[in-house]
Amino acid sequence: MNNLEHHASQLGEGSSIWYKLAPLLKDPDNPMKVLLHMADRYGPVIPVNMAGERLVLITDPDYFKHVLVSKIDNYIKYFDGLKPIFGKSMITLDGKLWQKVRMPQQPAFHPDAFDGYIPYFNQAIHEKMDKWAELAKSGETVEMVEQTWTLAADMICKALFDRDMPFNPHVVFKYVKTYTDVLQHKEIRKQKQSGDVFEVTEADVAKAMEAWWSVPPALFSASPRENRENTLMQLIQEAAADPEIPEFDQEQATDELKQYLWAGTETTALTLSWAMYLVSTHPEAAEQIRKEGERVCGDRDPEAQDYPALQYARSVIQETMRLYPPVWGLIRTAVEADEIAGKEIKPGDRVVLFNYGAHHNAKYWEDPEEFKPERWMDPAAKKRVKYSYMPFGAGKRSCPGGAMSQLENTLALTIMLRRFRPEYVGLEPPGINPTVTLTPRGGLLFKIHELS
Repeated sequence: MNNLEHHASQLGEGSSIWYKLAPLLKDPDNPMKVLLHMADRYGPVIPVNMAGERLVLITDPDYFKHVLVSKIDNYIKYFDGLKPIFGKSMITLDGKLWQKVRMPQQPAFHPDAFDGYIPYFNQAIHEKMDKWAELAKSGETVEMVEQTWTLAADMICKALFDRDMPFNPHVVFKYVKTYTDVLQHKEIRKQKQSGDVFEVTEADVAKAMEAWWSVPPALFSASPRENRENTLMQLIQEAAADPEIPEFDQEQATDELKQYLWAGTETTALTLSWAMYLVSTHPEAAEQIRKEGERVCGDRDPEAQDYPALQYARSVIQETMRLYPPVWGLIRTAVEADEIAGKEIKPGDRVVLFNYGAHHNAKYWEDPEEFKPERWMDPAAKKRVKYSYMPFGAGKRSCPGGAMSQLENTLALTIMLRRFRPEYVGLEPPGINPTVTLTPRGGLLFKIHELS
């Protein structure tokens, strides 16, 4: 059995926390409801014994801080089952090694670098809109997450890697979703146990992994678009060649590309997809974004100096991430005994920080289930309870690309809604699929209409 087949054969192993959480996530429309009910009934820290493993569900922002900041060294990341996707990249590392790997890449995510990315983000958006113009003419129904994922991948390649995509993003998206959909893994395991034939075979997953592993070499070997300096690609390659950082070898460089092309791209894509759904079902919000863009930019594309003035579009993105946080829960493993809110934490416990619950808690948000972008335009929003809003995590391990993702999506909404009216034509409300990220169950189906 080769490595690809081995990884495929492990799908849905009973030791995975995703499999063990399954009994709590049965609601076909919104599996979060059970966890919300538990938090309301049993309090902010809930130990649960499930399938021979102790899980601790935490729902209060004060205790998020305890795990992510105050006692950060006592709680390490949990990414079992996804290392074939991310390898030993920064997203899966902890401690001093994480710091060594992150440091050479950090300049690419400094706000000062963002101004230089905007023209490339805008170019990728316009190329996607050219394809949308064809979809508008054909009347074809499309799945929005695939549309936004391929856009986000192009943005990353152009702006941060100085490359045009040397792969078909639609093919890569469809293959890799096979592996990253951990709920599908559980179904595969159930069917294995009952002896049923299942639709997604281990060979299919091996093919998905092979397609995924071919992407970084294609990027490394692709010709630069402009030979720009200080791109993320250049920083990664320089770190791999630096004898002072022996841990950052070529394998590390390859895994870092995997991280950015999936973890970073998917969170951006999911937020933009959910935002398209929300503005489709709230057309007054779409119209306000259009008017704001016209007032701020006129007929031209947004530039760096325009971004602060695109307040409503940015508020729509923030509100989207509150309602549909791309990461619905952060999972950590306790390495030493601890106590939280009087509850014992044992070494080996899986601690689930349920940030979706904090985002939907009336204690912190007025009308928490309502889509209200204007809440972010109220000066009082800056005084919200810390850690009650964590779309990208918190503390020193928070996502380094969170601010950039918000910039990408604000630009995309401002530019795309000026020309198109995306119409959601799927089930209402759309179901939620709580994989590692918060994905729409069955996707988000749209028709694209070009404005006259």
